[in-house]
Amino acid sequence: MNLRWLLMAKRWAQNPPSMGRVKLVAAVIGVCVLIVVAEKLGLTPDWMAADRVRRVY
Repeated sequence: MNLRWLLMAKRWAQNPPSMGRVKLVAAVIGVCVLIVVAEKLGLTPDWMAADRVRRVY
């Protein structure tokens, strides 16, 4: 850990985010986890699948 991270943590501890912001971030993370789990279980429709594109060098 460098000094910049410690200063950011100090600032965050003195002025924490609102409960609304915490709920928003938790909801976004939850949606992302649900999408990944649905993709791993094969429950996503075909239009959500990413196609492999051949790279042109």
